[in-house]
Amino acid sequence: MSDVDEERFHLILTAEGRPVMHGWWGKRPTAEHQFRSWIGSWGSIDGARIVLTERADDDGERVLASWPEDS
Repeated sequence: MSDVDEERFHLILTAEGRPVMHGWWGKRPTAEHQFRSWIGSWGSIDGARIVLTERADDDGERVLASWPEDS
């Protein structure tokens, strides 16, 4: 049995504040690759926002990356 939490890293795409799609990954490099891929594929959607988070030990999530970057 694997020790990898397959839902540790969460990626979500929203457009104009509404969820469009999301995915879960167990490994950070894979999630980061998907984050960059989604920017290339979906970044041209009006009002697009892509956020990569990691599940924290306290059942919350912490933001690892967002696009466009927060000001």
